Amino acid sequence: MDVEELIGKLDLGAKVRLLTGADMWSLPALPQIGLARLVMSDGPIGVRGEEWSSDDPSIALPSPTALAATWDVELVRQAGRLLAAEARRKGVHVLLAPTLNLHRSPLGGRHFECFSEDPYLTGEIGAAYVEGVQSCGVATTPKHFVANDSETDRFTVNVKVGEKALREVYLTPFERVVRAGAWGVMAAYNSVDGTTMTEHRALQRDLLKGEWGFDGFVVSDWMAARSTEATAEGGLDVAMPGPSGPWGAKLEAAVREGRVAEEVVDDQVRRVLRLALRVGALRPTPDDAIADGCAAVDGTALAREVAARSFTLLRNEGGLLPLAGVRSVALIGSAAAEARIMGGGSAQVFPDRIVSPLEGLRARGGVEVRHALGTDPRIRLAPLAVPCRALFLGADGGVLAEHRLAGAEARWVGRLPSDVDTGRLAAVEIRAAYLPDVSGPHEFSVVGVGAFIVEVDGRTVLDETISLTGGDPAAAFLAPPERRFTVTLTSGVPVELVVRHPRVKFTGMAFVAFALGHADPSPGDDALIAEAVRAASAADVAIVVASTTPEVESEGFDRTGLALPGRQDELIARVAEANPRTIVVVNAGSPVEMPWLERVPAVLLTWFPGQEAGNALADVLFGDAEPSGRLPTTWPVRESDAPVLRVTPTGGELAYEEGVFVGYRAWERAGRVPAFWFGHGLGYTHWSYDSVAVAGKTVTVAVTNTGERPGREIVQFYLAPQDRDPGRPARALAGFSVVDAAPGETVVTTVHLPERAFQVWTDRGWSTVPGDYTVEVGRSVADRRLSGTVTG
Repeated sequence: MDVEELIGKLDLGAKVRLLTGADMWSLPALPQIGLARLVMSDGPIGVRGEEWSSDDPSIALPSPTALAATWDVELVRQAGRLLAAEARRKGVHVLLAPTLNLHRSPLGGRHFECFSEDPYLTGEIGAAYVEGVQSCGVATTPKHFVANDSETDRFTVNVKVGEKALREVYLTPFERVVRAGAWGVMAAYNSVDGTTMTEHRALQRDLLKGEWGFDGFVVSDWMAARSTEATAEGGLDVAMPGPSGPWGAKLEAAVREGRVAEEVVDDQVRRVLRLALRVGALRPTPDDAIADGCAAVDGTALAREVAARSFTLLRNEGGLLPLAGVRSVALIGSAAAEARIMGGGSAQVFPDRIVSPLEGLRARGGVEVRHALGTDPRIRLAPLAVPCRALFLGADGGVLAEHRLAGAEARWVGRLPSDVDTGRLAAVEIRAAYLPDVSGPHEFSVVGVGAFIVEVDGRTVLDETISLTGGDPAAAFLAPPERRFTVTLTSGVPVELVVRHPRVKFTGMAFVAFALGHADPSPGDDALIAEAVRAASAADVAIVVASTTPEVESEGFDRTGLALPGRQDELIARVAEANPRTIVVVNAGSPVEMPWLERVPAVLLTWFPGQEAGNALADVLFGDAEPSGRLPTTWPVRESDAPVLRVTPTGGELAYEEGVFVGYRAWERAGRVPAFWFGHGLGYTHWSYDSVAVAGKTVTVAVTNTGERPGREIVQFYLAPQDRDPGRPARALAGFSVVDAAPGETVVTTVHLPERAFQVWTDRGWSTVPGDYTVEVGRSVADRRLSGTVTG
């Protein structure tokens, strides 16, 4: 199909219309050229689709930090193919993922949605993700281009970063995914060196589209486009959402008045039509060709496998894990019964099942599992976990439509259910029949923005308008305010709960987002911790599931510290004192402090493990699967130890004063020792590193499984210049390989060191630094077992 011929059939109005969102999630159809709607969806861990609700459930994979912790590019490609299948099932053409920003500071609030502190690992995992998704005819939009590595003041912050650091660190993953064939890129909210990214001609038009030869489309982050001429001339191709915004009629007028050349618009349209061809949105569509090689993937099984492979065993003194001969387990923690499977924000999806650690361990059988809450660190109440009805009401109170909800949380952003007459909609209600199993004062909450009326058995218990504060326009659905109230209920006596919410308009689009939270009467943390200690002392093994909360790790804000929220550190210390066989399961997307580390024999990091959390945890704890994850980011002992920490702008600017020294590169330069180095992770067997051979820039290594059970090893290759240059890192990751071996088996693996590993950015461009380099092979950046010499 000739794209140029199609462009010639469009007048200026149609061209411009194609470049602006028709609504929250799509670009408009142009029937005159056979173009269907182009639908986009958030989707780092699952494809939500056009409705931000549980009406159409999604597979929920582990978080991107967990994907990176596998260091397994083929497994990530398989995850990408699953996401593509989900997207095609939901009519989605473009997945708004993956996130390639770096773990620059451990305080970054959205790091669970990013891969790593290392640009090479980020690029390789990101490329595999892109290749997997796009192999099935669904586009990706690697994001957020570029230097959007923290959340504070993300709409307005000006990131000051030198050209060398920009090229060698922050642009590196994007360059890699462009080479992998990414069909889209998302422009970030922030500015870089004084120019907001959606207007950044030097980075979008000159570098991305010019130097790198990117032939895909550049889409704005939602509401990031805030000008007309500057964004069009700066290299942006699509402004989302729409139809309101700085383009549309304003862009058409700018072209007619000569302020924007029509050739610019033609190139934007060309890129969108090229996208449409690739994803099958132009008729006749090559659906069969697109689907070739994309057989159905068992999403539940894959989610379980990815989770287990991502789990990272940080400590295992005395070989406590895998568990053997255990008859009773005390499973402790709020996240043990209500799994924390994903981070907050636009990455959130609604799976049709969530397996908690408690459910997973009990389902395995053969061991008595006793649960104790211990302490509840959550600042907000969790949505009431009972089936509910959502009623869409007209002005006269009549029901326009009714939808079932899995819990007391209503979310429709940009698009309401198709059977709702939006012109007549006046209010939305959540109704639930609740049977309390505990008598006493139950705590409830409403989370949302606008007017709310809450009734319990027809009695009004809350009538209030909740206002939004702060400057982030996405906060209404990312982090809305909460109002609490208490209702005394009797065990076994059912009540009817009703939350009524008048319709809210959000930037001209449909917007419904509110929840009814709930918590049973609590005896208080002192009593809960005491109960957990008793349970631990009576069990063969104690397992504490410690977690961050949605108020700690989410889109829209950064972290204020690395301590586990609430009294979880105290709980772990008390449990470990009561039972020396205590395992701590850390359920977090990025680093936390562990002041109790030396008091417990085993620590297992499960990241945000997705919907199969509990099943994967049971697999790993009892040795049915090996925890083969390795850290994609360095974990400090204390927050203050981190050599790069600041995420809060000063005077509107955030200076990347550390240059190229981020992650383990910064730790080594500072001479500081973290709790766990980049690349660290234990398994259930042992490995010897036997030999290394270097031929040119190809490195071959032999490793042997010296243990008594099959295992998986991540062989890591670091390149260190022998002539030390204070402006270069002491060493950097330049390759890795995943190997599997039976007991006693020797495996030979080979990697080719990329030319870029020997290069630096200068005022003349990329330049290879000649001389001898040491290639170091090992289990982490600090555990290097073999070495050889290679010449640059």
